[in-house]
Amino acid sequence: MPRPRRPRHRRRAFSAAVLCALFVAPVPVRAESAPPSAAPAYAPCPIVRVPRPSLPAPPTPDPARPAIGGPGLKTAGLTVPPAAPTPPAVTATSWLVADLDTGAVLGACGPHRYATPASVQKLLLAATMLPKLNPAQVIQVTAADMDFEPGSSAMGVVRGGRYRIETLWLGLMLNSGNDAANVLARLGAGSAARGVEAMNAEARRLGAFDTHAATPSGLDGPRQYTSAYDLALIARACFARGDFRRYVSTRQAQVPAQPELKVKGFGMQNDNQLLFQYPGALGGKTGYTDLARHTFVGAAERGGRRLLVTLLGAESQPVRGWQQGAALLDWGFALRRDAAVGRLITPDEAVPAEHVATPEPSARAPQARTVGNADEQKVVRTGIAISVVAVLLLGLLATTWWRAGHRD
Repeated sequence: MPRPRRPRHRRRAFSAAVLCALFVAPVPVRAESAPPSAAPAYAPCPIVRVPRPSLPAPPTPDPARPAIGGPGLKTAGLTVPPAAPTPPAVTATSWLVADLDTGAVLGACGPHRYATPASVQKLLLAATMLPKLNPAQVIQVTAADMDFEPGSSAMGVVRGGRYRIETLWLGLMLNSGNDAANVLARLGAGSAARGVEAMNAEARRLGAFDTHAATPSGLDGPRQYTSAYDLALIARACFARGDFRRYVSTRQAQVPAQPELKVKGFGMQNDNQLLFQYPGALGGKTGYTDLARHTFVGAAERGGRRLLVTLLGAESQPVRGWQQGAALLDWGFALRRDAAVGRLITPDEAVPAEHVATPEPSARAPQARTVGNADEQKVVRTGIAISVVAVLLLGLLATTWWRAGHRD
């Protein structure tokens, strides 16, 4: 016997319910599916090919992390303003040129590429401890302060010696004293280890999320990294202070004698040749370890404009690190004043510390997502609301269909 057909109005109600379910029911949406910020097309950095030692690969940046400083800086290659001349070729594996006053980034090569800092990390120590310490205070050096790599750079303090904190800052900046770094970290935080913790907290406060310190001096340590962008953030914070500008622009200083210990006084000379050979130089910091290679931070003023350069992973041939920095400064000064590819963020713009993880030796730990927690929660709330509406409509149509069936 043929199966009886449902009345037309029942079939229409059922079809409407199915169509409603298809078009109203929410489609799962992942927050990560949001389109990423536009990044510049990859362009290789102009680089001088030189023999390099075999070194461990740096951590890989998390591609899902937002581009700190703007989408124009989200590249492992070269980023420069449109129509800008090609920057000079250097041996540095990453670099950045920025305006000290406005924070505009004029150009960069791999701005967020992880690299080992060497002694330019002493700028992070300065940014952390300068506000905490009285330069006129006289302190005594302890045995623990002398615990640093034998043969590495030192200002020449002695155990039991008494020195003004101001002298230690000069020894840190002029002679890149690793002994001075240990003393200053201890004085500012209670111990060198706690000083490193304070340095990492300061890096997060500044928004330097590519940076993780393991030593106060920049001597190589586990999971110790920074980037050209982070160095610029840190250096800008340092150059905002008059005492820092005075220390890094000092060409010569005297370390006092210690008569009780029968130690004579001696002189120090600033090892940053930019200060002596580049017109308008404001100072900066050099660095070198076998792992980091040559690193450099320098600043100069020309025509009422102050520019900053940072570079990492350079070799000393055919020209030294400071000379590579000088060439990049010349390139930056030749650009229009409104030229920019990004900017140095302020501490107020830094993301919460819980979104920051320190890099592992061979891989980068997860960082902040492309879409933040607030956006993800919004997507979830929207999906729930749509689901509720769909259920109510389905219920209404089902009731209509049932009533229509009872009118047969």
